[in-house]
Amino acid sequence: MNQPFDPSRKVRVLIVDDSAVVRQILAQQLAGDHQIEVVGTATDPYVARDKIVELQPDVLTLDIEMPRMDGLTFLRKLMHYHPIPAVIVSSLTPKGGELAMEAIEAGAVDVVCKPGAAYKVGDLAVELIDKIKAAAHAKVTKREPVAPAAKATIKRLSMTRTTHRVIAIGTSTGGTEALRHVLSRLPGNSPGIVIVQHMPAQFTKAFANSLNNNCEIQVKEAENGDTVAPGKALIAPGNFHMLLKRSGAVYMVEVKDGPRVNRHRPSVDVLFKSVARYAGRNSVGVIMTGMGNDGAAGLKEMHDEGASTIAQDEASSVVFGMPREAIALGAADHVTSLDRIAAKMLQLAEDSENAAA
Repeated sequence: MNQPFDPSRKVRVLIVDDSAVVRQILAQQLAGDHQIEVVGTATDPYVARDKIVELQPDVLTLDIEMPRMDGLTFLRKLMHYHPIPAVIVSSLTPKGGELAMEAIEAGAVDVVCKPGAAYKVGDLAVELIDKIKAAAHAKVTKREPVAPAAKATIKRLSMTRTTHRVIAIGTSTGGTEALRHVLSRLPGNSPGIVIVQHMPAQFTKAFANSLNNNCEIQVKEAENGDTVAPGKALIAPGNFHMLLKRSGAVYMVEVKDGPRVNRHRPSVDVLFKSVARYAGRNSVGVIMTGMGNDGAAGLKEMHDEGASTIAQDEASSVVFGMPREAIALGAADHVTSLDRIAAKMLQLAEDSENAAA
């Protein structure tokens, strides 16, 4: 595991990208933050390998498509021999999204879009700076090489009957793999789930598709008006807020534009506060690994409206910021390890249904 980061010093960053233009843009944007120091750049993984040894960076920004060795192969080797937090800087394309998801599975902490016509440099700077600071605090561990075709055997939980409770989950840094861990263990008759994972547009669709291929429940990127129903999980699309609504006995989601909340769009607080309003004690709220405080106030509102609430514990969180803030507010009824969250969600959902019966 990497050593804990000392927050009293600057975050040392190495930029790895074969494009001189991208290296220059990233270096200029990161240099504008007084808490970040760009210690070097590398044109490909071979140069990066030597500079990692020489410069000892805290965080890498890593392109995926590079000559001589692609970033994904390099990341897998790096996470096996010399684990270090890496933020993927990838193209805003379907292929880029799929490769970025493979990189997350290989051990990358987070992903941002490369600057381009559809993604302004200013937007990149704000998001990349936040993600680099979060990555510096992330716990990354050595990973054994796994053949791409290999699949882990997953023990899935069972549920005695279908329930019409709503489970709301919010997460950020480290959350992609945490969500994979939780959702892949749920049975096909699980309560309807609504999720905010801080992630750029395009990548949420690739992420949802990846989860859908590995879960018994249906997982999809949410569209405005989608119903929240048993056996289905809806992930807020990148760059849009998602709110829970209710029409009679039917829950649905509203996907909408709007200002960033807690520096995020989608925001966990926006989702949780809507769940507090429209589902109340009919819901279970879960806040997992992530930097900052997004979701803490919303989980408290859910708690105060009678929802059962869970925060991931520090030991199993990649970054303990969001759960810590929720716990400090008194928003969490239960503090639970990642391995136990799926079972706890189902238990609380079933308990609330029995109480309502």
